[in-house]
Amino acid sequence: MKNMNYIKHLNVVFTLFSKDSRLNPTHISLYIALFQLWNMYHFPKTFYINRQEVMELSKIGSKSTYHRSIKALSHWQYLVYNPSKNKFKGSQVMMFQFGTSSGQEVDLIGTKNGTRSGQEVVSKIKHIQTLKNNKNDTKPENLNFKNFSELDKRHGRVPNPDHLKIDLDKNYNEPL
Repeated sequence: MKNMNYIKHLNVVFTLFSKDSRLNPTHISLYIALFQLWNMYHFPKTFYINRQEVMELSKIGSKSTYHRSIKALSHWQYLVYNPSKNKFKGSQVMMFQFGTSSGQEVDLIGTKNGTRSGQEVVSKIKHIQTLKNNKNDTKPENLNFKNFSELDKRHGRVPNPDHLKIDLDKNYNEPL
């Protein structure tokens, strides 16, 4: 099929998905899997699908969920689904072309009256670092060792050795 712009198509489809409260992630995953097959076949008017292949592509594990979802997509006019009675032939699918007109597409998402002026500014959340975050308190030069000699610093000795004191002549017969 000529004049198929899949980027415009997907942009329009995603817009429709965002406005349609009937859809759940299974419907969207199934539609994207079917779109991928349609793209692989170079966008014919109709094409045949293998249920198992589509279920694997869309990550659907249940046959009943697959059939319910594809019938719903067909009923809601996202595509046309003709189930096959022959298990060797495969079902026929016809995908509609959304957003493939020759004119320029206008994106009306996020506006009250459908008009825009200028370029949309998208805010980006940046992490605000405080003075404490900028200063690394765990660096050796930031640690405050009192009564800690330069020799101990160079050799990596512990500043307060009392915490590591052990008794070499401990009586193990004493209760704890």
